[in-house]
Amino acid sequence: MEKILIIDDDKMLRMVLSKALLREGYQVLEAADGDRGLEVVRQEHPDLVITDFQMPGTDGLEVLTEVQKLRINLPVIMLTAFGEVELTIKSVQFGAYDFLEKPVDPDQLRRTVRQALDSVKTSEQLDVIKQDEHLIDERLPEEAVLVGKTQQMKRIFKNIGLISMNRVNVLIQGETGTGKELIARLIHYSGNTKDKPLVVVNCSALTETLLESELFGHVKGAFTDSIRDKKGKFELAGEGTIFLDEISEISPNIQIKLLRVIQELEFERVGGETIIPMKARIITATNKSLEKLIEEGKFREDLYYRLKVFTINLPPLRERREDIHDLVVHFLNKLNKRFDKKVNKIGDGVIEMLQQHNWQGNVRELENTILQAIIMSRNDVLDKEDITLNTRSGGKIEEVQDFSWIRSLADLEKFHIERILEETSWNKVEASRILGITRPTLNAKIEKYEISQ
Repeated sequence: MEKILIIDDDKMLRMVLSKALLREGYQVLEAADGDRGLEVVRQEHPDLVITDFQMPGTDGLEVLTEVQKLRINLPVIMLTAFGEVELTIKSVQFGAYDFLEKPVDPDQLRRTVRQALDSVKTSEQLDVIKQDEHLIDERLPEEAVLVGKTQQMKRIFKNIGLISMNRVNVLIQGETGTGKELIARLIHYSGNTKDKPLVVVNCSALTETLLESELFGHVKGAFTDSIRDKKGKFELAGEGTIFLDEISEISPNIQIKLLRVIQELEFERVGGETIIPMKARIITATNKSLEKLIEEGKFREDLYYRLKVFTINLPPLRERREDIHDLVVHFLNKLNKRFDKKVNKIGDGVIEMLQQHNWQGNVRELENTILQAIIMSRNDVLDKEDITLNTRSGGKIEEVQDFSWIRSLADLEKFHIERILEETSWNKVEASRILGITRPTLNAKIEKYEISQ
């Protein structure tokens, strides 16, 4: 028989909750304050704790904090008064499984208690994941770790081993989100450039004039507002690596200048006359067919052959589904560390569900999906109910949103709630169900994050 501890200074409320839970077949323990409640936790080892938030002496947050120290996997449900938005948010931030607003709805009580207890059982049945040793290389920074066991990826790793020890130019081709920048970083950090600078330039993010200045630098007075000399990326890369992402987007004028740099191994700053030697290895990447752009007269054929001394073609995730398990393990380890979470178990059917998805946004979409699931998880298990898959693109490969801007759990929570509200056309009942929170909680979060339709 599962034991539930109720901590509340309101004797009448304890009696009401106790009767409701006894009818469901639970053994019920009671405590009138936080200190006594913690004693019961130590002595009786309950399976679940329901505690009031505001109590004299030790309050609900202190109870929650101490319970987590005593029992890592003991779920705590917090009781809050209606409208206590700040307290509600704090309870979730501190690790409460869920919260219930007073007056407590009996059906919601039974449902929440059952879900909390089931989550513990599920967790106890699963093993803690450990990242495979072959995925861990202490010599490489985290942003250069690439995961894959399929034959396609093994061939790529072998080729990286061959080219990383010399300075040949490399062209990386693949769909959006396949990990082209990861390949560039792996090449850089695996070979004789690992102690040299790695400079990354997104060629599609800048106008022609700005890109020219960004690549080659400029001298003071070269154009309006150039009040000082500026080193370009080629100069800053030194004897390291310069990675030019979205190389297909550069203008004909920049193509000519880049071709000259590769041929002559030297360049000048914009407006300058001093010749600067170019010593960096050039790695470029594109999600478009450069051959097709050449046929259309949009890309120089001579530059193309200079860039593709060695070519790496990255397969889309849908062609390497066997790697999804290892990728999920890798992302859980990485994101738990980054966001101070402890989702270290994978629920039944999760990997199979992920392997059946089309992943039009490739590895980046998978990482973002795992990230959202981690933040929505209320225990240490990555469960199917916490995973939201993108089903709206209708076969078209779309740009997957980058999460590098996220700096806190609040940033991610806001983004995820916005996405669910959009997908449900702002049907708050349906959005609450998907998010696994109550309607008042959803309204509180919408108000907190200033989310508008």
